[in-house]
Amino acid sequence: MNGLSRLDAAVWRGAARLVPAERRVWVEAVWAEAPEVPPGLQRLAWRAGGVRLIAREAVMVRRIGGLLLFAVAVTVAGWAAWPGSSASSATQADRVEVITVVLLLAGLPLLARWFLGPPDNRAARWLRAGCYAGFLAFLPARTAIEQFVHTPPRGGADLRLYLLIAQVGRRAPGPGDDIITLVPIALYLAAILWMTSRRARIAPATLAAGAGGGIALGLVIYTVAPLGLSKAATNPWLPGPDIDPLVLLAWLLVLGGPVTAVVVADRRYIAASSSPPPARDRFRQMMAAGLLTSMAGALFVTVLGNGTVAVMLKDAWLRNWLYNGQHSLYGVQDVSFALRTLPAIAYSHELTGAADAGVFLLMCLAFPLIGLLPAAGVAGGRLDDHTPAPGGPRRGGGGLPGPEPTPHAPDGGRAAVTGDDASPAADLPGHPEAGPGIEQDRLVGALR
Repeated sequence: MNGLSRLDAAVWRGAARLVPAERRVWVEAVWAEAPEVPPGLQRLAWRAGGVRLIAREAVMVRRIGGLLLFAVAVTVAGWAAWPGSSASSATQADRVEVITVVLLLAGLPLLARWFLGPPDNRAARWLRAGCYAGFLAFLPARTAIEQFVHTPPRGGADLRLYLLIAQVGRRAPGPGDDIITLVPIALYLAAILWMTSRRARIAPATLAAGAGGGIALGLVIYTVAPLGLSKAATNPWLPGPDIDPLVLLAWLLVLGGPVTAVVVADRRYIAASSSPPPARDRFRQMMAAGLLTSMAGALFVTVLGNGTVAVMLKDAWLRNWLYNGQHSLYGVQDVSFALRTLPAIAYSHELTGAADAGVFLLMCLAFPLIGLLPAAGVAGGRLDDHTPAPGGPRRGGGGLPGPEPTPHAPDGGRAAVTGDDASPAADLPGHPEAGPGIEQDRLVGALR
């Protein structure tokens, strides 16, 4: 095989991987039988028809469109998050974070598709899309917050407030701060890509249960702590004891949300099985649902919280709507009355919210760890439930259906061949074995 032939084979193998797995053998057969067609224009027309058949696959067109849209979104997010000013001490660290996150968002999905397989159901695709969108929205918000909190004012009352709220002598961000940001992002991407891959074999109902519970958890936590967890920034719209019922509900969801998702996912998985599933499969589904609930909730509140703080730093209307003029100077306990002006109060609100936004990343690590133990306990307890799925065989072997008669094969004992199982090459014009075929009319029209 010469170099041109090897290049041709390599290009064809790469193109064939774009075709869905169930149609890949069919397309490869078309290309493999090309040498049997007379050389010249007939063989060229044969191969051109094969390329046209690949391009007409609806799934492949959708996949290419999704990849292009994802590439554009990653590019736009990276451009929006790129810090253009060097006045902040965090500029270099932020640029490293932007480059690394963009590479993770662009590279990990490709590696996951290659080694783990693509998502094979709608729930998995929607979950991946939501995760990507969350990180793409988080990236510019995180950069804007870091640039604000590490840029000291030039002087006056704002500088005094900055030294009090942002802590005097606060060091510039270093490699350790990049790791704190990048490790949760990498772990979340890897976990989401694994759970939504074909190799993980996570049921769509399990993904839906985990994602739904996570969204509910994230909404409650965001209502409780839209700007962080300190006394200065928490609950601007519900100050004092008004927020206590939501705080109690938030803790119940942090602990009970993954447990509820475990039970729901297990019931749906058993109900969807024609026979009692193995304990290992049930345990995998339950743990995936519990872990996904905690992760989705933490990611949801992290994106919303950082986005709220970033918008508040740019637009005064959101800050005025959040605080509604009813709060005193936050972040400073003993400050002179000379600083208690409206601009100083506004700046203190912005600075306190930006300084406390880092706690959201800690939630991304803490929530899965908090919810993992109760979820594992409930999952282990439910493995003792051997109740068969509706319509499955009864326990003890009673009522098992007897053997059914073997159907007679058509055509004198030869198995019938459907349109998808038949050789597509035999129906293509110009092939030595071309005959009437089942799909000849469609393939002839495709190759013209």
